[in-house]
Amino acid sequence: MSPSANWSYPTAIRFGAGRIKELAEACKAAGIQRPLLVTDRGLAALPVTQTALDVLDAAGMGRALFADVDPNPNEINLAAGVAAFREGGHDGVVAFGGGSGLDLGKMVAFMAGQTRPLWDFEDIGDWWTRADADAIYPNVAVPTTAGTGSEVGRASVVTNSQTQEKKIIFHPKVLPSVVIADPELTVGMPAFVTAGTGLDAFAHCVEAFSSPNYHPMSQGIAVEGMRLVIENLPKAYATPDDMLARANMMSAAMMGATAFQKGLGAIHALSHPIGAMHHTHHGTTNAVCMPAVLRLNAPAIRDRFDAVAGYLGVDGGFEGFCAFVDGFNEGFGIPRHLSGLGVTDPDIDRLVKGALSDPSCGGNPVPLNEENTRALFEAVL
Repeated sequence: MSPSANWSYPTAIRFGAGRIKELAEACKAAGIQRPLLVTDRGLAALPVTQTALDVLDAAGMGRALFADVDPNPNEINLAAGVAAFREGGHDGVVAFGGGSGLDLGKMVAFMAGQTRPLWDFEDIGDWWTRADADAIYPNVAVPTTAGTGSEVGRASVVTNSQTQEKKIIFHPKVLPSVVIADPELTVGMPAFVTAGTGLDAFAHCVEAFSSPNYHPMSQGIAVEGMRLVIENLPKAYATPDDMLARANMMSAAMMGATAFQKGLGAIHALSHPIGAMHHTHHGTTNAVCMPAVLRLNAPAIRDRFDAVAGYLGVDGGFEGFCAFVDGFNEGFGIPRHLSGLGVTDPDIDRLVKGALSDPSCGGNPVPLNEENTRALFEAVL
């Protein structure tokens, strides 16, 4: 029987060092005249953000900024951002920063014109069709980390502060109209952020490659994304101003998010509830979870990793890849267990329930159930 699938692919990307100076042009191309730049608190005062605001200001677009954004952004942050957008009379968003700034910025542009509550648009079935598509404002995305790839995504992850659950909000028009991918913006990242975000991109590629769903384009992108991370993340970590390594990592981040249209899996199913309840860094949590998930999935993925390990520069097929991942994590100071990230005395029943209700579950090559999911949590805790 021939395969059947629905595919959609990313957007206009202006890639290269120094291209932040094209931000005002990108806004004009997206139909934005009065942008609100949305970023997180940590980035707000840094020179990269001021540079972006200077570019907008010089073009007569003002320098409006909203930065009341938590590391795992929630609906409270979003309500404040929407209020700032409406009060300022803005007509679009510049989503600026790492995953938190990008995800919240995209959601401000999405929700500013909606009348229904945010959770009505969760990524379940065709819930996205509930949105008034004509009331969605455009957004331009400017990543300052090389990790989530949210700049080429149609969804955002928002934490429900009441239930402590991460929810995926999806709509095709959440996709940024233009991306400015300027690797110079990533140079100032602290080493642990370079590592954690880079390992997030790696997890996206590994899980997309492992997913059983039919998507040959994503499959190829996932393989090349893994190779780019393996070759370039150690260089970017050791030599922060290595611009070629930074550029390759920025590509790998976008490739991971493009590839995971094919599906994510147990790594993300575990890390979403852990992050929501214990406020751990998402990419670092993924890295801690990866070895146990690879072992669980071994029967289903061994052959495909055997086939590509040599191209990735890894000896020994799938077993060699698993050993490589352990050493790769160690090289970036990633703890072997979640206790090393401050997760102590967790409610495992609640974590298992959260993991099994996470949309990432469906892409895992070995079906997840209460028993194997509990075993995974016990292994990583």
